[in-house]
Amino acid sequence: MSAKRAVAIGECMIEMGPLAEGRRRQGFAGDTFNAAVHLRGGLGPDWSVGYVSAVGDDPMSDAMLAAMRGHGIETGGVRRIAGRRPGLYVIDLEAGERVFTYWRSESAARGLCADMAALRAALAGVAAVHFSGITLAILPEADRAALLDAIAAARAAGAMVAFDPNLRPALWADRAAMRDGVLAGLAVCDLALVTAPDDLDLLGMAGPEALASHLHGRGVAEVVVRAGADPALVSRKGQTAWVAAEPARVVDTSGAGDSFSGTYLAARLMGQGPDASARAAHKVAAGVIGRFGAI
Repeated sequence: MSAKRAVAIGECMIEMGPLAEGRRRQGFAGDTFNAAVHLRGGLGPDWSVGYVSAVGDDPMSDAMLAAMRGHGIETGGVRRIAGRRPGLYVIDLEAGERVFTYWRSESAARGLCADMAALRAALAGVAAVHFSGITLAILPEADRAALLDAIAAARAAGAMVAFDPNLRPALWADRAAMRDGVLAGLAVCDLALVTAPDDLDLLGMAGPEALASHLHGRGVAEVVVRAGADPALVSRKGQTAWVAAEPARVVDTSGAGDSFSGTYLAARLMGQGPDASARAAHKVAAGVIGRFGAI
């Protein structure tokens, strides 16, 4: 069987996550990278998964690339930028919910579109692309437009495109810019992995059904509306269903939505239907939130 390739685009960061008794664990994580790990885990051996980003030329960047490869993620699409460094974030927990502190303004990943020829080469011939609102938010406006053009070209060539708005208001100039960015991402995707209530509020929708209908009207073929511990709505070709979440003990919600996104996309690429894919994604997410760390 011929090999098939999926890629995720975005920023991997140095993560300082909580452990018991006030200690922290250093790792590497980031929304689309987390999703890529679960995408890799859910796909068969005839698939490869690559990451498209940029890192620096420092020892932490070396360690980050090694960690990616350790998860089975190909790093040929990760550019190295001399003199730059990865971003870093610290997670604190309040009743299992995350509070983030970031150091990312000079992150190398903000230059992931500096070489558009390399970017287009990384997307050439792929079967699936995953990106997020964070991917868009960290880029200068011109680079954001160029990335969307490259993703649209991959889609036109046959790639399935998945987009998770993953709202982070602090990364956008204002709420209007965030809404415009999200709508631009939705305009080039086949699969929207959205979240209630965040995306409902941003787009002014009264509920998950209204949001799914609205996105279908914008040309999005498949919509999943996640709602934490509540059932997720899956909607495709006029068929909708509610899929209950898995019971879980909440330790750390870091990476829960990312694990859902990666697992859902993997299941769909492996031929499972939307309902079964959502059940698989809920199961993986329940395991993720029962442990410390995003991965």
